[in-house]
Amino acid sequence: MRLQLFAGEKTEPATPKRRQDARKKGQVFQSREVTSAIITIAGFLVIYFTVQNSIEEIMNLIKYLFLNYGGASDNTFTVNGIYKLFEIILPVFLKLILPTVATVFLVALVSTYAQVGFVFTSESLNIKLERLNPLEGIKRMFSRRTILELLKAVVKIGILGYVMYSFLIGQYKGIPQLLDMSVQDLIKYSLNIFGGILLRIFIVLIVLGVVDYIFQWRDYESNLRMSKEDIKEEFKETEGNPQIKSEIKKKQRQISMRRMIQNIKKADVVITNPTHIAVALMYDNEINDAPVVVAKGQDYIAQRIKEEAIKYSIAIVENKPLAQSLYKTTDIGDSIPPELYKAVAEVLAYVYSLRGE
Repeated sequence: MRLQLFAGEKTEPATPKRRQDARKKGQVFQSREVTSAIITIAGFLVIYFTVQNSIEEIMNLIKYLFLNYGGASDNTFTVNGIYKLFEIILPVFLKLILPTVATVFLVALVSTYAQVGFVFTSESLNIKLERLNPLEGIKRMFSRRTILELLKAVVKIGILGYVMYSFLIGQYKGIPQLLDMSVQDLIKYSLNIFGGILLRIFIVLIVLGVVDYIFQWRDYESNLRMSKEDIKEEFKETEGNPQIKSEIKKKQRQISMRRMIQNIKKADVVITNPTHIAVALMYDNEINDAPVVVAKGQDYIAQRIKEEAIKYSIAIVENKPLAQSLYKTTDIGDSIPPELYKAVAEVLAYVYSLRGE
């Protein structure tokens, strides 16, 4: 009973087939925290290095709007006026956001591909009736994974909030000096504050990403684990049932044995060890340049070969070295190797002399 219990436990690492089947179903290993951390870092870096240029673009746009649209007029809020205003603002808006959007998109694509690779599956599109069951939906809402993801999000927000608060609280002494700063100095000061916050956020995201990566990997491997019974069933599916395969091989050996025994009647001579090995040779110079092995075997099969040779009055010659050499160096249907030509020729000459040929 205890052994049966252990057989059902998921204690074995996943096999390559198990991993491949899981991948086909869309079950792949991925840390969303790593992906979100990389995306966040890439997006903020683009913003950080382009913020000064973006401010200049916005200031130039505001100046242009004040100069050309500073006073209200009847044409400003007409359809054509709003359309022209839109034509002025849209290019500036796209110029500001496109670098960030393009970078985030490419980084998300690369980071996801690096973790998952290319996966295309229609499994998620299949209609599953259990998804329509309200009870199943409630179970998913309060499942272990959902609760863990919620806890991770709360911990992540808490850590980020604490890091930002602890940094900003140390900067309050510089706030009174802002009143005496020029616009450029104010921008530099703000960028320094922004950079300090970003650096700390990046460190937190990287640490959380590494921790989540390890956690997700362990969870993924745990879900893929198999029991010994699972491995046996998989082996049966891929390689076939061992009992059936054994039976097929047995039948094949029997068929091969019958065919070999039937070919012994074509042989000219059987060379023996004398008891353990028997090799039957056939020589027809119109078909082959050298004698051909039509049967060979050890022990029981050797005895069968000799019985068939006696049945068809085929000469049996005892030659231990030659029998062993032929058995080791040839297979059924092979011509004898050149180095054995002389020894076999002597045996055949002896056999032919007995026949008076």
